[in-house]
Amino acid sequence: MALKRTPFFELHRKLGAKLVEFGGWEMPLQYTSILEEHRAVRENVGVFDVSHMGRIEITGPQAFDLIQFLIPNDAAKLDVDQALYSPMCNERGGTLDDLLVYRLPDRWLLVVNAANTEKDLRWIRQQAERFPSVEVRDATKAYAQIAVQGPRAEEALQKHVEVNLARLGYYRAVETEYFKEPILLSRTGYTGEDGFEVYGPPQAVVQLWKELLKAGVPPVGLGARDSLRFEASYPLYGHELDEETTPVEAGLRWTVKDKPVDYVGKEVLLKQKRGEGVRKCLVGFRMREPGVPRQGYKLFLEGEEEEAGYVTSGMKAPTLGEFLGMGYRWGSEAPPPGTPIEVEIHGRRRKAEIVKMPFYRGSIKR
Repeated sequence: MALKRTPFFELHRKLGAKLVEFGGWEMPLQYTSILEEHRAVRENVGVFDVSHMGRIEITGPQAFDLIQFLIPNDAAKLDVDQALYSPMCNERGGTLDDLLVYRLPDRWLLVVNAANTEKDLRWIRQQAERFPSVEVRDATKAYAQIAVQGPRAEEALQKHVEVNLARLGYYRAVETEYFKEPILLSRTGYTGEDGFEVYGPPQAVVQLWKELLKAGVPPVGLGARDSLRFEASYPLYGHELDEETTPVEAGLRWTVKDKPVDYVGKEVLLKQKRGEGVRKCLVGFRMREPGVPRQGYKLFLEGEEEEAGYVTSGMKAPTLGEFLGMGYRWGSEAPPPGTPIEVEIHGRRRKAEIVKMPFYRGSIKR
């Protein structure tokens, strides 16, 4: 099957990007180097093409009711033009996806992971059968999407839009115009830094991308996007999150609410929030001996023979200069920071220790 391409594809090629397959899309891994692009976002600003993300619009009199049924977080607390992060779970409490939910004046917008878009659409439409006054629309192709991220993101983007970005709060959104087209700006991102995501018709968002690059904002690929989210200890679907892992187990218990309405997986999730039936817990660790902790490697408590868990993500964190990892520890309780553990790397156990997450806190303006 041919890979899908975003409206930026030819621009990526002209910029000399290294292109790779990701979630069924042909996307830029890097333009210069992952390390250089990572540092640009941590220290200054960079812009990402994230048009491969899925975008699903929900409208109709019962749109809010469907949203509340789909997610364990509480959309009732959202103002108009506000966003919410939430998992979306199956009946067992397992995580189908993690997503952003926008409450807009005339619709709800869900932004989902690229590889999960078709699966999520099927699931949402299946659940929508309970709510006859709802329309679910795949709006992925109607939008292009970029993320402008870094401590100087506001300064860089402000030169190109009329909205006063200093007044736009964290996880708040505003609809405006650019290039005579309607666009949506939100103060959101997944890098651990301040920043914005911009949604709109492809011709408008591509033009904004060009203007940002012309003004000196460097493009950033998926490689740095992963290293940035990892340092901030944000979960990634397919690594920390999957259909066999609940939000409570993944350290997202704050997204599980005891809402007055029913929602998918509610009974299991609320039991786990009370401490019942939790099978594993997400932990962070630092390597004390040389070695890169890769996804799937086994974890052990120091000196014990029985496997204690497994790695979900690991790398040398560019900003911190240390080999760090995230993984699951069997059981409901995470060991305290400083607990010695071991990571099996190529058949040999390497020493590590539990550390507190997040590994890094950046310039987010909460």
